[in-house]
Amino acid sequence: MTDVAAPQTKADEPQALTDEAILARFHRTKNQPTGSQTLGFHLVAVCQAEKSVEVEFEAKAELLLNPMRQVQGGYLCAMLDECMSVACMVASGMTHVAPTAEMKTTFFRPALPGKLKGIGRVAKWGRTIAFTEGELYDAEGRLVAKATGTAVPTPFVQYKK
Repeated sequence: MTDVAAPQTKADEPQALTDEAILARFHRTKNQPTGSQTLGFHLVAVCQAEKSVEVEFEAKAELLLNPMRQVQGGYLCAMLDECMSVACMVASGMTHVAPTAEMKTTFFRPALPGKLKGIGRVAKWGRTIAFTEGELYDAEGRLVAKATGTAVPTPFVQYKK
């Protein structure tokens, strides 16, 4: 996303964003990554104090299903990675991205097409590494999958085409 960097003050100091401002910024972006679009990503809630986000995904039957008509596990991993990565952006005050260095996923039950709720958290944010957690729930509120990860905090840079 190219429009998510924190606004700058006259002294070129990053200006703190409210949870509402971060949420609004995600909702109005015109540069949502294609991977996020494919997963049906929608940011629902942001809590900087808890370094967490709530996300909704729309698992489309025509794109994401395996031969058993369940959401393929790799897509569930991508959803969890998205939750944890966005939580990192929020934890940094929208000044950093955090590419995933390692991730472990546990699957508890199959996910069916439709809406899935994701929770992403940063358990610990350090100068060189962030420890993340993510959970996915089905429409009935049942835990589908859980992940933990490590990520590398990297200052956000707007790339020009």
